[in-house]
Amino acid sequence: MAPYLAYIRMTLRLTMREKSVLFFNYVFPLIFFFVFSIAFQAERGGVINMVFAMILVIGVLGNGLFGGGIRMVMERDQNILRRFKVAPISAAPILVASLAVGLVSYLPSVFLTFLIAKFYYGMATPEHWPSLLLFVVIAIVAFRAIGLIIASVANSMAESQILTQLLYFPMMFLSGATFPTTSFPSWLQTVTQFIPATHINTGVQGILIRKESFAENAGAAGALVLTAIVAIFICMKLFRWEKEEKLKNSAKLWVGAALLPFVAIGVYQASAKTNLERQKQIDRELSRSRTRLIRDVRLVIGDGRVIERGSLLVREGRIAQIFEGTTPDAKALKADLVEGAGKTLLPGLIDAHVHLGAPGGFYENPQDYAKPKQGERALAAYLYSGVTAVRSTGDWLDQSLALRAKVEQLQFTGADLATCGPLFTVEGGHPTQLINGYPAAMQAAGRSQFLRLPKSPEEARRMVRELKQAGVDCVKGVFEAGQPGYSFNRASPELLKAMADEARRQGLPVAIHTGNAQDVADAIAAGAKSIEHGSMTEKIPDEVFSRMAQADVYYNPTLSVLEGVAGFAAGRTELLEFSLVQQAVPGNLLASTKKYMLSSASEPMRTGIRLSRMELRIAEDNLRRAHAAGVRLVTGSDAGNPLVFHGPAVHREMQLWVAAGLPAAAALQAATGNAARLLGIAGRTGTLTVGKEATLLLVDGNPLMDITATERITLILLKGERMIRPELLKQE
Repeated sequence: MAPYLAYIRMTLRLTMREKSVLFFNYVFPLIFFFVFSIAFQAERGGVINMVFAMILVIGVLGNGLFGGGIRMVMERDQNILRRFKVAPISAAPILVASLAVGLVSYLPSVFLTFLIAKFYYGMATPEHWPSLLLFVVIAIVAFRAIGLIIASVANSMAESQILTQLLYFPMMFLSGATFPTTSFPSWLQTVTQFIPATHINTGVQGILIRKESFAENAGAAGALVLTAIVAIFICMKLFRWEKEEKLKNSAKLWVGAALLPFVAIGVYQASAKTNLERQKQIDRELSRSRTRLIRDVRLVIGDGRVIERGSLLVREGRIAQIFEGTTPDAKALKADLVEGAGKTLLPGLIDAHVHLGAPGGFYENPQDYAKPKQGERALAAYLYSGVTAVRSTGDWLDQSLALRAKVEQLQFTGADLATCGPLFTVEGGHPTQLINGYPAAMQAAGRSQFLRLPKSPEEARRMVRELKQAGVDCVKGVFEAGQPGYSFNRASPELLKAMADEARRQGLPVAIHTGNAQDVADAIAAGAKSIEHGSMTEKIPDEVFSRMAQADVYYNPTLSVLEGVAGFAAGRTELLEFSLVQQAVPGNLLASTKKYMLSSASEPMRTGIRLSRMELRIAEDNLRRAHAAGVRLVTGSDAGNPLVFHGPAVHREMQLWVAAGLPAAAALQAATGNAARLLGIAGRTGTLTVGKEATLLLVDGNPLMDITATERITLILLKGERMIRPELLKQE
């Protein structure tokens, strides 16, 4: 042990005397730090974390490849190593000393850079700083060892410089240490997964930005440790004391051998692409952390209040401050400026009743109905349309839960999803007719995923408990007997009351689909939290609305589905021509829907719809009286039904409300604050309130005067992340 400690002390003293070491370990990284800080505007939110990670990677590369590799070659060329050859010392103390000195000389630079980042740019202390420190230590040792391999195989200073630069510059430019890898073409992003420095950058950013632990980066850390072990072993075998000792050029391949762990990672990532997805998630977290000021704008709060002229500050993905009347200086607040003059800012819209498994139109090719990413495309279309959260009220259970998890884990960019279902009904009740229309081989799966058919109150309660364990956000029941000529079996009030009672015990809100006034009354008595559709065939008595208001039961009239179904029956193809529909809905779906509507093949379906007793005027009257009675209203479109397309439908829903005589303010509150309360997310979104997530929609004009202004979108923020709208619909 004595030779190791003695050589470490001596090497450290010599190292700290060299001005070049001080420059490359301290001055050089700080130059990059300030250049990147200015270029990326590091003072504006969490961007400083990205800059700090970039500087760490550049420092590790320089310390390892230049400090470890070139220095060893220099000592051999200057015959310094020859002097140790005659002493009773092996190569091991020299190699270990190089690793230790590299670590000791560079770590102060890490702390110095962090202190500047913290006190000058406001960087927060990492939540998992021990994980960060351990990961950086491993990276320093691994790259110092790679540098020593270069020293072992290079026959001259010139060769060592060439080898070093062949590794250094690709690693610096392709690892994300200078340019974000997500800006590269997809093929080049795959190439970066073979580069060790990429995994250092991703690991450091993951710990800093996503608050990951060391365990979550164990794969990259393990590869670095293995690289260090292999590299030291190779160095021991190839170590040379004198410059006259030459190695064959083929010996340089040993550098590649030390990097084999990252070749294996690269091969795996070329197929799995988990690291590429992780880097996209890190970039999204960075965007969310950016500070933004939306200035001189009308603010529709979401709870009925309006600030005619004000500004809103977003910091770390949340609403940090609301200024009323004043026009703050964005530069003083260290914020990106968004000018809002002539515009209106409101919370992201919410559609509280959608069916993601149905497209809203008709495909020419039946196989298109089963597209594997149809749900993802729908959620992206919602977000494109300024709808930042939706509630699925009847889709296949496992698919819905998996889709919700993907959104929460940032695996793709779309509206937040709450899942409500499967549907509690009875054999022969609505919507069993949909499953009965499936091919025989699919009916069993459909019943399991889409329906719950309890035969007793006890069984209903057990099913609710199972759904709670599965992770649903709410449960849904059906009270409807249909119409003459198209009737269903109706669930008993006792059965749905048992379901609703157990749901309340489990903390799950209950949505109940209704068809007429008696269904609405029974749903309220059963304990519904929301009435879906209400009655489209007859007037709901005023006393029923009074009971709804007293019990704080939400009313979701879904006027859009009435217009869509009636429009389909009448052949109103102009419903396909709305601007936002044209933007958000796949072109082939619109074209095939129009073709089907104009063909004789649709006539039987259209004839059946014409026989229905459902009328828009009845639903409008019920909505007006519900509003007058003080019932809490929410917007739901029933998207997925004919001509009610995923994405823009809630905008049309609000327009129909205003056309029915409701104030635009009531429609906007129903689509924001009220809907957030119903979905159980009002604690984090739904209103413009300090501390809530910055999930915001900026539109041209004043939707309080012209409700169609909500479609003229100029900015969407999702938890502070600025959406690039065209990119949302291009996700693979």
